[in-house]
Amino acid sequence: MVEKIVGGLILALLTYTGRTLWQNRQHLKLLKLLVMPWLRVRVSVAVLLRVHEEDHFVLFTSPTRPGAFGPPGGVVKYRESARSALEKLSFEPEQRNRSVMRLDLRGFLPGGRVLGFARWLQREDGREPATECLRRELVEELGEVGHEELVGLAGNVAFQHVRRVIDGPLKVAGENYRQLRFMEVFDLVPDRPEAAELRAALLALADEAPDTLVISATRREIALGRAGKHVVLPQSAFLVGDRRFREDIHPAG
Repeated sequence: MVEKIVGGLILALLTYTGRTLWQNRQHLKLLKLLVMPWLRVRVSVAVLLRVHEEDHFVLFTSPTRPGAFGPPGGVVKYRESARSALEKLSFEPEQRNRSVMRLDLRGFLPGGRVLGFARWLQREDGREPATECLRRELVEELGEVGHEELVGLAGNVAFQHVRRVIDGPLKVAGENYRQLRFMEVFDLVPDRPEAAELRAALLALADEAPDTLVISATRREIALGRAGKHVVLPQSAFLVGDRRFREDIHPAG
């Protein structure tokens, strides 16, 4: 009798483990958070644009990190209709001062809810599609770097998926939470005249010495975190691979 009970418990455990692994097969690195449900985790969901010519990658100045440069792109927004689903996951939106950051998928979760959040994210229900977010961010950032003349071109471009990255969870110096980022990287597809013109314009701007708002960086410079006198933001590493080289740089203010 005891053997049957033990055997049944082992079978149930194996079944549960197998089902959990299968349901979360695309997020296996997050399974360890199930045993740390009390952990506070800061999550963010973002898209990055890769524009490059061989070993030279286009980077834009960062308005929140003066003097630093990173790839065009930004944080995905959630829909108003998703509030209920996010509340059930105990998602706590991060408070930011800029109104343009409203509804950003950036906030805090208990460690035990991270897998549920990852599965919700994968369904793409109640949030911006990645390409829609990337087009919106590109339009905004072209204005921020002083090249509004290129905005019209950005509305007619297509993107090709390069990679999906789950970065973390990582310890954050001086904070009581872990940092976890969900990122997708896309290439600009030069399949239309507008797209080819935009790509050529961005590459030209990055090569112009007087332009201090758009630069280019090589793989080595991205790894080192510096391109000449400019600081290269750590997320730039995802333009060339799926792992970072350095810790984050905190935003000003």
